[in-house]
Amino acid sequence: MWSEFSVSKLAIPAVSILIGFLAYTSQYFFLHFKSAPLQKNEVWAINIFAACIWICYYRTCFVDPGRLPAQDLGGPGPTLYPEDQATGRQRWCRRCEAWKPPRAHHCKTCKRCIPKMDHHCPWTSNCVSHFTLPHFMRFLVYAVVGMSYLETLLFERAAIVWKSRDLPSYLGPSLWQMIHLFILLVANSLTVFALFILLVRTIWSLGSNTTTIESWEIERHATLVRRARVLGGFLEGPGGIQIRIKKQEFPYDIGIWDNIKQGMGGSSNVISWLWPLAATPNRQTGWNFEVNGFEDPSVSWPPPDPDRIPLPARPSLPDESHTPQTYGSAREEIEAFNRRKMQDLDRPKFYSNVQRRKRFHDRYEQGEDDENSDEQPSGPTYGDGADEGEESWRNAEGERLRDFGVDEDVEFYDEEEVPLAVLVQQRRQ
Repeated sequence: MWSEFSVSKLAIPAVSILIGFLAYTSQYFFLHFKSAPLQKNEVWAINIFAACIWICYYRTCFVDPGRLPAQDLGGPGPTLYPEDQATGRQRWCRRCEAWKPPRAHHCKTCKRCIPKMDHHCPWTSNCVSHFTLPHFMRFLVYAVVGMSYLETLLFERAAIVWKSRDLPSYLGPSLWQMIHLFILLVANSLTVFALFILLVRTIWSLGSNTTTIESWEIERHATLVRRARVLGGFLEGPGGIQIRIKKQEFPYDIGIWDNIKQGMGGSSNVISWLWPLAATPNRQTGWNFEVNGFEDPSVSWPPPDPDRIPLPARPSLPDESHTPQTYGSAREEIEAFNRRKMQDLDRPKFYSNVQRRKRFHDRYEQGEDDENSDEQPSGPTYGDGADEGEESWRNAEGERLRDFGVDEDVEFYDEEEVPLAVLVQQRRQ
């Protein structure tokens, strides 16, 4: 509870304090640094950069990252999203109780499916998504450029202090000024270094039109392809079904220029990309995206993943009676319903909504042991450990889905689990 509070409640104030400290106390230091007082053009530059940073950071934090339109909740997914209709795959969000559009992911903090979700940023307490990515990008650009400019001013003053290090102390800055300068240099240097790395990574993702979650999915798919290559092109899914795994190209990379244009709101005006007050992308966009056509139109992204398919529905037990019950009154019927509900809760769940599969290597080694032994396998194929299942797979950087802020239990097991009532409605339509 305390860690959640410290991150979600104090992140924005902490970043705001850091911006204010670097932007305004530095000017106080420069104005009282007699050896090299701040010039008028430098004052204008610092404050213009600070204003741009404030505007972009505010919009990154408080612009709505998007939500599925109310009229589409529970709607017929394949009619809305032809990519999934072509493959017959069904991506259903159990939290939203709605079809999951392409490139959307369910955020565990925002508690809804976010269009083209990149990640949930703890320092903005908001999702970086189709609608907030342009503001986030502008914030990074102005922060890196503005703080780099401030870095040059700080180093100029630091160089003056270093050159006069042999002079008497009363001829140079006071002790508190030197401490202030040192803190400014350290804080600004560390911050601009971290933000520069993040900016480079964001520009790379923008140019390739991939989110950090999709980068994880690309690496995950490459891992599945390597596994399938060893096992004859197929991997085993829940219930023993065999799923063919073949190399599939990422479909949303439509060229560097179009990728950047799409990520920055759809405009071709480069100046608007950097304008702090630029409009948020149209709210009607973000649920369908252009594809490059390199892949067969009948395939969709992410590629099939045997470990993302939920287990089949629990079969009826032999002793379960299907004889309709009759009741003397509505009260008796309600009491009987409540008793059955309590019995269902107490009954062992052979197939829960989310039942985690063991890691692939554990299952593969267990399968080899079973072939060399006449005895039945002693260990279960499935387990309940949140850090032991296949969904705890990590990419080369050690990241798993929950590290991007997505609801892992919903996101990893999002295929083929469509409520019966929705399927009946779809069949009727």
